[in-house]
Amino acid sequence: MATIIIMKVLPFCLLVCLLPLQATASEFVNTTSDPGLENNTRARYEKFKRQHVDKKMTAEKCTATMKRKKIYDDNNVCKKTNTFILADAKEVKSVCSGEGVYNNAHHYTESRKKFRVVVCTVKKQARKPKCEYKGKCLNNRVIAVNCQDGLPVHYAEDHM
Repeated sequence: MATIIIMKVLPFCLLVCLLPLQATASEFVNTTSDPGLENNTRARYEKFKRQHVDKKMTAEKCTATMKRKKIYDDNNVCKKTNTFILADAKEVKSVCSGEGVYNNAHHYTESRKKFRVVVCTVKKQARKPKCEYKGKCLNNRVIAVNCQDGLPVHYAEDHM
């Protein structure tokens, strides 16, 4: 009889003892964040802003702006194309914080709002510092971006 009681009580005691440990462990996991990931997201967002957000950009300023902002492909090769969104950073950021629609098929977030953009295209493939661009201004464009932690970190495309 005593053996039966011990066999029923022992698992209960074990359960009662282990539950607080599980709660503590899950609290630790949930409240611990990796500052490296946060810094990486912030760095990607800052690069995105530098390369793609410029409220005062014009088609005529492509060559000068690409050079000033140091926008190149790997090994200082002229970037073939780069798009600037003519808006302030707050407007663009809002696409990733509730003002955009996630596109499951393409895995990016599209803006609900239409933006003006300037597309800079390299005239002749070269290397830094000989990059020359022609620009084209487009109106009423839906922009598509990849978001990370509520911030745009990659410009995917734009369309009507």
